[in-house]
Amino acid sequence: MSYYFSKTLDCGFDEAITRATEALKTEGFGVLTEIDVAATLKKKIGADFRPYRILGACNPKLAFEALTLEDKIGTMLPCNVVVQDAGGGKTEVAAIDPVASMAAVDNPRLKEAAEEVRGKLKAAIARL
Repeated sequence: MSYYFSKTLDCGFDEAITRATEALKTEGFGVLTEIDVAATLKKKIGADFRPYRILGACNPKLAFEALTLEDKIGTMLPCNVVVQDAGGGKTEVAAIDPVASMAAVDNPRLKEAAEEVRGKLKAAIARL
């Protein structure tokens, strides 16, 4: 089982972030966190890295449902979406597969909730 799904776009990095944020919003997600990995690596260890951003996406209704089913599930939230420069004017957007990430939790109701989140994240990626 793959732990993510992705799509490569024919656009620049900043446009891909905007498109990903809007596609997530259409599916009921907001971006709670945004981590600029390249800037962090440069600052912390002096390493150069391609443009790479991690968007922490959250659908409040579905997050609330998951938290009521498993009080420690916050250790796996929010859903990460990666936007990275793929070279040649292309940018890849990849999202975590919540069904794969939640497979370690033995709770059938949580699996159902994760499947709903998976559908929404896949729809957001397809919309790109």
